[in-house]
Amino acid sequence: MADMAVSPTETADEGGDLLLWILVWSELVTFGILFAGFLVVSFFQPAEFAAGKLQLSTRLAGFNTVVLLASSWTAALAVQAGSNRRLQRLYLAATSVLGLGFIAVKIAEYSAEVASAANPAFGSFFELYFLITGFHLAHVAFLTLVLLLIALKPRQQNTVMATTIWHIVDLIWLVMFPLIYLG
Repeated sequence: MADMAVSPTETADEGGDLLLWILVWSELVTFGILFAGFLVVSFFQPAEFAAGKLQLSTRLAGFNTVVLLASSWTAALAVQAGSNRRLQRLYLAATSVLGLGFIAVKIAEYSAEVASAANPAFGSFFELYFLITGFHLAHVAFLTLVLLLIALKPRQQNTVMATTIWHIVDLIWLVMFPLIYLG
C-alpha cells in the first residue's frame, strides 16, 4: 500500500508537466493556424506576397535566427546546470540578453518595413507579416522577462518549464523564417 502513495512533490511535478504540455500544444496550434492562414492568403495573392517578401531583410532575419539558436543553446545549458544555481543564473541571463538582442534587431527591421505596410500593392502580406511576427515578438519579450525573473532565484522546475517554452518559440521561428522570408 505504501508503494502506491504519491508524494506531494510527485503530484506537483505531474501537474507542472501537464501545464507545460498544454502550453506547448496551444502555442503550436495557435501558430499553426496563423501559418495556415498566411499560406492560404498567399495562394490567392501570389504576386503581392512575392513583392512583399522582397521588402523584407533576409539578412536581419537570418541574423535573428542565429541569435535564437544561440539562445536555445544557453537555455539548454541553464537546465543542464541543474543544482548549480550560479551557472543556472548565468545561462538564464545569457538567454535573456540574447532575447533582448532579438527584440532590438526585430524593432530595427520593423522600422525599415513600416513604410511599405501602407502600400496596397502588397495586398494582405504586411498585415499578416506584422500579425505573425509581432505575436512571436511578444512571446520573445514576455519569455525574456520570465527568464530574467527566474534567474533571480532559479528553481529547476521553473527553469525547465520556461526554457521548454523558449525552445518552442524558437522552433516556431525556424518554421516562420523560411515561410515568410524566403522564396
